[in-house]
Amino acid sequence: MKVTSILAIYFLFWVMSAFVMLPFGVRTADEAGVEKVPGQADSAPVNFRPGKIVIRATIIAIILTSLFMLNFEYGWIGVDDINVFPDPPSNFGQSD
Repeated sequence: MKVTSILAIYFLFWVMSAFVMLPFGVRTADEAGVEKVPGQADSAPVNFRPGKIVIRATIIAIILTSLFMLNFEYGWIGVDDINVFPDPPSNFGQSD
């Protein structure tokens, strides 16, 4: 597999991980016991730390990309392994 393909897969895993990590560790003003600013939404985060999200997303993306590449190399899980649809009946589409 080309390096550009690996980087594209890593980027996709990174973006997905970053969005998944966004709600973790964030507290609202009510949860933190901090006074709200007038006009502030009740769900607005008090302690948003994008640096932590970047670090966590990077670590998770590295792990997921590594697993993806190992599966690509060794073929642990293939397309036939994840086929959730049963085989169609043998007489499908035939009239009686």
